[in-house]
Amino acid sequence: MTVPGRRSSTFSRLLRHGFTDPSGAEHLLDVPELSALRDDSVLLDALGATADPDLALRGLVRLVEAQPETERGTFTSTLLSAKPFRDRLLGVLGASEALADHLARHPRDWESLVQYEAADLHPGVAEFEQGLAEATDPVSLRVAYRRCLLAIAARDVCGTADLAQTAAELADLATATLRAALAIARTAEPADAALCRLAVIAMGKCGGHELNYVSDVDVIFVGEPAEGADEGKAIQAATRLASHLMRICSETTVEGTIWPVDANLRPEGRNGPLVRTLSSHLAYYQRWAKTWEFQALLKARPVAGDPELGAQYVDAVSPLVWQAAERENFVPDVQKMRRRVVDNIPVAQVERELKLGPGGLRDVEFAVQLLQLVHGRSDATLHSGTTLDALAALAAGGYVGRADASQLDEAYRFLRAMEHRIQLYRLRRTHLVPEDEADLRRLGRSLGLRTDPVAELNKEWKRHAAVVRRLHEKLFYRPLLDAVAQLAPGEIRLSPKAAGQRLEALGYADPAAALRHLEALASGVSRKAAIQRTLLPVLLGWFADSADPDAGLLGFRKVSDALGKTPWYLRLLRDEGAAAENLARVLSAGRLAPDLLLRAPEAVAILGDPEGLRPRGRDHLEQEVLAAVGRADDAEQAVAAARGVRRRELFRTAAADLIGSYGTEDNPREPDPGALVDRVGEAVTDLNAATIAGALRAAVRAEWGDELPTRFTVIGMGRFGGNELGYGSDADVLFVHEPREGVDEQEAARAANRVVAEMRRLLQVPTADPPLLIDADLRPEGKSGPLVRSLKSYEAYYRRWSLVWESQALLRAEPMAGDRDLGERFIELVDPLRYPAEGLGEDAVREIRRLKARMESERLPRGADPTLHAKLGRGGLSDVEWTVQLLQMRHGWAERGLRTTRTREALGAAHAAGLIPTEEAQTLDEAWVLATRVRNAVMLVRGRPGDTFPSDPRELAAVARYLGYEPGHVGEMVDDYRRVTRRARAVVEELFYGA
Repeated sequence: MTVPGRRSSTFSRLLRHGFTDPSGAEHLLDVPELSALRDDSVLLDALGATADPDLALRGLVRLVEAQPETERGTFTSTLLSAKPFRDRLLGVLGASEALADHLARHPRDWESLVQYEAADLHPGVAEFEQGLAEATDPVSLRVAYRRCLLAIAARDVCGTADLAQTAAELADLATATLRAALAIARTAEPADAALCRLAVIAMGKCGGHELNYVSDVDVIFVGEPAEGADEGKAIQAATRLASHLMRICSETTVEGTIWPVDANLRPEGRNGPLVRTLSSHLAYYQRWAKTWEFQALLKARPVAGDPELGAQYVDAVSPLVWQAAERENFVPDVQKMRRRVVDNIPVAQVERELKLGPGGLRDVEFAVQLLQLVHGRSDATLHSGTTLDALAALAAGGYVGRADASQLDEAYRFLRAMEHRIQLYRLRRTHLVPEDEADLRRLGRSLGLRTDPVAELNKEWKRHAAVVRRLHEKLFYRPLLDAVAQLAPGEIRLSPKAAGQRLEALGYADPAAALRHLEALASGVSRKAAIQRTLLPVLLGWFADSADPDAGLLGFRKVSDALGKTPWYLRLLRDEGAAAENLARVLSAGRLAPDLLLRAPEAVAILGDPEGLRPRGRDHLEQEVLAAVGRADDAEQAVAAARGVRRRELFRTAAADLIGSYGTEDNPREPDPGALVDRVGEAVTDLNAATIAGALRAAVRAEWGDELPTRFTVIGMGRFGGNELGYGSDADVLFVHEPREGVDEQEAARAANRVVAEMRRLLQVPTADPPLLIDADLRPEGKSGPLVRSLKSYEAYYRRWSLVWESQALLRAEPMAGDRDLGERFIELVDPLRYPAEGLGEDAVREIRRLKARMESERLPRGADPTLHAKLGRGGLSDVEWTVQLLQMRHGWAERGLRTTRTREALGAAHAAGLIPTEEAQTLDEAWVLATRVRNAVMLVRGRPGDTFPSDPRELAAVARYLGYEPGHVGEMVDDYRRVTRRARAVVEELFYGA
C-alpha cells in the first residue's frame, strides 16, 4: 500500500530508468496482459536501456494485446528468457513508432527477431530475396518488406551493425524489393515481359550501397527488344513494365507505401522517355549531358532486371564519368552546383537541415564526388559509389590528408546516424533535426547520449557540422600545399600532375603558376610558412569562388611578399575572422583594388577592422588632408600626401563595394544595388573634394603663404557636383575668384590662374598614386574661354550670353573646395538660370531636345552597340539624366524638392510632386543604377574606365559576379541589361521627347 502524498517505489524506479511519464507507465504496467511481466526487474532494465522507455512500453503493451490468447504465453516467456531477443525487440519499439504500428498489425512478426543464424547478422540481397519470396502483390510485398526492415532496425539500434553496414543492408533490401516488384509486374503483363529486356539501374544512395531508412530510390531504366521483337513496341512494353514497377513500390495501400521510385535522373529528366535503349542513353550522354549528370552516374549500379544489359550499361557509361572533368564547363558547373544546394533551402530550415545545410551530409558527399571526378581519371582505386569507401580510397591515395579523412569519416557517420534515427521514428522521409524536446531526447538517447541527451546531442551535432564546414574546402586544398611544401615524412603526396589537375578543375587557368605561388608561400619551417599553410586552404577556396582565381592567388603572393616581415599581417589574417575572406574577395574580383592595395599594402589592415570599410566623411577627410599638407616641406610633398590619402580611401571604397556586392560567409550581399551606387558616388566625391582642397592649400602656401590675393572657390560640376562620381571619373569643375579688398583685378586674376595651373600640375605629377584629372570644359565659352573668371565676370557672361546647355550644366553645380562664402554666392547667382521662373519656354525645350538628338547621333563611339553603351546608349545614363534635368528646369522654380544636384534625389522629388508616375520613376531609377554599376564594375575589373561590357570572357564573368550573377550566367546579365534599358528608353521617349 502506498502512503497518500508519497510516490510508489515503482514510480521512483521508473524515473530512475528514464521514463518521462512514470504515472502513465505505472498504468500501462497494470494492464492484465502484462501481469506476467510487471514485477520483472530485467524487463524494466531493458526498457530503461531503450531510446524512449515510454514509447517502448506503449509499443510492448500494444504488441502483447495483439497476440492471440493461445500464443501470448509463448511471447512473454520468450521475452523474459531470451535477452538478445528482448534487447532487439524493445530497442526497435523504443526507437520507432512506425515499426511498433507494424508489429501491432502483424503480431507474429516478432518471431523474425528471435533467432539469429550467422547469416542473419549481415544479410545480403539473397537473404532479403528469400524474405520477400512469398510476396505476390503490392500489399504482401509491403508486409514482407517491413518484416525485413524490422530485422535491419533491430541490428542497427542494438549495435550489431554499424552505420555503413546498416546503409548497405537497406540498399540490399531495396534491390531485393525492386526485383520482387519487377517480378510482380512481369507476372501481371507476360506479353510485355516477353517483348523486351529491361534493366533497372540504381542511382543515388541506393546505387552507392548507402541507403537511408526512408528515401526516394533513384533509378534509370534501360530497355532493349527481345530477340526478333520490334524496337518501338519493345520500348513501349518496357515502359509499361517500368511504370508498373514504380506504382507497386510507390502507391499507398492499406499497408502504406514502401518508398517512391524516382526516375528523374534519367536523360532529359521528367521530360525525357522513361525507358531508353542503351544506344539512346549513350548518344545523350555524349552530346547533351551536364556535369551533374556524370556526377550522378558515379553511383550507377545494375540491381534488377536483365543483368547482362545492366552490366553493359555501366560498362558503357563508366568511361564517360571519368572524362567529365575534362569537359569545357566542368568548373563553372561545379561552382553552380555547390551554391544551388544551399540557396534552395528555406531560410527558416537552414539551421535544422541535416543533409543540405552548411556542414551537412551533402557537403561531404559533394567534396568526395568532386575529388573522385578530378582524380579518378588516372586512378581506378577511386571508382566507388560509396561515400565512405571513396573517402578511404582518397586518403590511401594521398588525395586527402589522413587526419582530415578520419575526422570527416567520423563526422559523416555521426550525421548519417542522426538522419537514420530521425527517419526510423515514423518512417518518414525527412532531413530536419526536430525541435520538440521529447524528440531530441529520444534522438540523443538512441545515439548513446544518456547523461543530458538534448544538450549532448546539440553539442555533438554542432561539433561534427563545424568539422565538415571547416574541412569541406580544406579537403580540396590541403593536399596541394603538402605536395609543394613536402613537410610530413611518410605521407603520400599528390603528384605535380594530380595537383595541377585539381587546381584546373577548381577554376585556376594556369595551374603551374599557381603551384609555384603555393610553393613560395608555404614551403619551409618558418612560423610565417606555418601560418600560411593554415590560411591558404581556405583562401584558395575563396579565390576559386571568384571569376579570376589566378589573379587572387598572385595578388595574395605579392601582398604577402610586401608585408611578410611585418608582425601584424599574418596575425591579422589568422585571428580576425573577416579579414582573410575580405582580402580574398578584394584580390580576386578585378585589377583596381589589388593595384591600389599593392601601392601601399599596409592598407590591408582596413579589412580586419569592423569599422574599416565604412567611408570617412568629407569633413574628416579634409581635416586629415589639410593637416598632412601643413606638415609637408614643399607643395609636391604636400600633394603627394593628399594623393596618398586619396589612394587609401579609394581602396577602402572599392573594397567595401566589392565585399558588399559579393557578400561573405557571415554577411550576405547588399540587396539594394542603389545603396551601393550611392555609397560609392558619395565616397569618391568626398575624397576627390578633400584632395582638391589639399592641392589648393599646397599651391597657395607655396607662393603666397597663408592667404591668396583673391578669394577662390572650386565648383563641382557634372558627376562631381552631383556626388555621383565613379572610380574612373574626371572631376568636372569651374574656378571662381573674387579680388580681396584693395587688390588689383589683374593681379588677382594672375594669382588665380597660377593657382589653377599649379593645382592641375600637382594632381597629375607621375607617382605611384592614381592621378586626379580636373576638367574645366564646362566653363563659359568652353575650351575657348578663360580657365578662371571672377564672380562679376560669370555674372556678366550669364546675363548676356548664357546658352540653354550651360543652364542645364549648372543644374549639377555645387561648391567643393575653397572659400565657402564665395561658393554660396556663386550658387545664388546661377539658381535663376537653372531653375528659370515659370519654367523653360518651348523654344528652350526644343533646343535641349535637339542637342540631345545630336549627341546621340554624333558622340556614340563608332562600332559601339547602342543597346550596351552605359553612358550614351539606349536607356543609359545620358537618357535618364537629361530626362530628369528637363523636369528640373521646367518645374524647379515651383517644386523645391527638384533643386538638387543628385539624379536619384531629383527623380524621387519629381515622382513625389506627381510629375512622373511610380512605374516610370522606378524604371528610370533601375536603369540609371544598373548603368552606373556597369561602369563601376568595368573600372574595378579592368583597372581603367569604360562604358561598355568587356569583350574578354574572364573580365565579363567578373563584371557579372559583381552585379550579382552566378557563374555561367553572363548571357542572362547582358539580356537583363538590354531589357532594363529598353524599358527606360520607352519612358524617355515619352517624358523627354514627348512621343
